[in-house]
Amino acid sequence: MIHPGQELSTLDFKNIIGGPLIAVVEAQAQAAMSSVNFIKAVGFKAGDSKDPENSNTGDPIYVTFKYPKEVQPYQPATTYSFSISVTNVGSGYSKKPTVTLSDGGGRDATAEAVVSDGKVTAINITSLGTGYKTAPKIQLSGSDDPEGTQAEAIVNFTPGTEATPAIYTDMKLEVPILTMLPIPFIRIDETTLDFNVKINSMEYRQVDDSFTLNASTEAKGGFLYASAKLNVSTSYQRNTTQGEKVNRTYSMNVHVRAVQEEMPAGLEKILGILEDSIRSQPVLPTS
Repeated sequence: MIHPGQELSTLDFKNIIGGPLIAVVEAQAQAAMSSVNFIKAVGFKAGDSKDPENSNTGDPIYVTFKYPKEVQPYQPATTYSFSISVTNVGSGYSKKPTVTLSDGGGRDATAEAVVSDGKVTAINITSLGTGYKTAPKIQLSGSDDPEGTQAEAIVNFTPGTEATPAIYTDMKLEVPILTMLPIPFIRIDETTLDFNVKINSMEYRQVDDSFTLNASTEAKGGFLYASAKLNVSTSYQRNTTQGEKVNRTYSMNVHVRAVQEEMPAGLEKILGILEDSIRSQPVLPTS
């Protein structure tokens, strides 16, 4: 009887296990070359096809975008404003003097004086009125003290402005295409081999027996003087068969887990340089 251990020792485990592992290594190398070919084909301009060593010029492929760039923002309209500064506080004021605003192209502006210790210390605007194009004239009523002095003030005017639309200029942006695309870097992270062997060995013995009996009779003569004859033949045969049966079953499962590898440091530096080369410049007007 064949022993299972002896049967297993005849298997070529080196090729059974090594074959899938070699295939995995070759697949990893092929994936790396696919990444190289992708970068060369997509990211760089094609060179002279007759010169295999210079099939790429080394010049990166740029994608050009046009966009409007705001060079001057929108300026909303503003209304005029003014303030009043006291240039001479005067003296002898027992009550607030009357403040009169006139001219300047507008109307209805009003202001109120502030008096302290007989002096005009400030003038506050109570209404800006409407329609003023220039600074209105200001006039204060005189002091009620005959010996007092006249207070004086000036108007500080800031004219209003109309709305100014934003100003745009057409810009052209050139971006290396490699900085816009995901670059495939596939790495085989894990490989699992499941190899199963099932060996069934058995011995058998089979015996076949056969027995044959043939008989015939024959009778002659009358009633009292009868005669008979009996013929009998026999045969016996035995066959014996023995041997050994071995059933073999083999199965193999290969599990491969691939992941997206991190970008190599060299390529990451190249992409950084390409990102720094992104250019934005005004579009020259066509003649």
